[in-house]
Amino acid sequence: MSTLTLSRHTLSHLDWLEAEAIHIMREVAGQCSNPVLLFSGGKDSICLLRIAEKAFRPGKFPFPLMHIDTGHNYPEVIAFRDKRAAELGERLIVRSVEDSMKRGTVVLKHPGESRNKHQSVTLLEAIAEFEFDTCIGGARRDEEKARAKERIFSFRDEFGQWDPKNQRPELWSLYNARIHKGENIRAFPISNWTELDVWQYIAREKLELPSIYFAHKRPVVRRGGALVPVTELTPARPGETIEEVSVRFRTVGDITCTAPVESNADTVEEIIAETAQTTITERGATRLDDQTSEASMEQRKKEGYF
Repeated sequence: MSTLTLSRHTLSHLDWLEAEAIHIMREVAGQCSNPVLLFSGGKDSICLLRIAEKAFRPGKFPFPLMHIDTGHNYPEVIAFRDKRAAELGERLIVRSVEDSMKRGTVVLKHPGESRNKHQSVTLLEAIAEFEFDTCIGGARRDEEKARAKERIFSFRDEFGQWDPKNQRPELWSLYNARIHKGENIRAFPISNWTELDVWQYIAREKLELPSIYFAHKRPVVRRGGALVPVTELTPARPGETIEEVSVRFRTVGDITCTAPVESNADTVEEIIAETAQTTITERGATRLDDQTSEASMEQRKKEGYF
């Protein structure tokens, strides 16, 4: 662990990452007129809430929380989302892909199609509805190759689109949030964190998490190298064998595209030990929709995805 001693205080790498994230969040509050923090109830956004607490408490956050709900999220995560927002006393805005479907702005190819990629439409509609100029998200560069191209202040044009070749320099940690009306910024305070950093921070801060992050028994089928939970939305296919397996989720999202991993780790310390040894990214191991070129992260981000 890298350390630096300053006036008798030893800063760990988590201290440095936390300080950077607090600085970024305060830059958003200082430069942007109407920001919002994207909070899904997942582990990364839970860390963002703690960063916001350290940046702005005892006052209220200078922005509301918002979740773009596909309508097919794990109920444990949605219950945790609502509980945590209530505990903090912060405003939570929820906008649903189902509402976009009713408006006709989202049209599924078939009833069983994953709604995950369609969150982009609902997000852009919510940004327009509330005139948000910045969305604070929990994306990290280690998650996926396209996310590694992101700036910490990621510029989006008036159509909500991301162009990886049209991003602003961020030399010496100087961030530029200047935009024209209709444009917006996606800010990523924990962009430089790794999955291991997130879990170590959760351990240090003793953060509460949805139960599905810890090992539990769940019916699954083995499909394409992944464990697919057997649910009403993702039933077993003919010829597949349903197994009761001890699993945990490394990332959470739409049920139709989020798979668990086999694990017996039921404490944060055990998860940290597993994470330190893995060689597969969390999205590579568990996000079924990231494993085809049609649903590539880069293309989805260009269309307005988180």
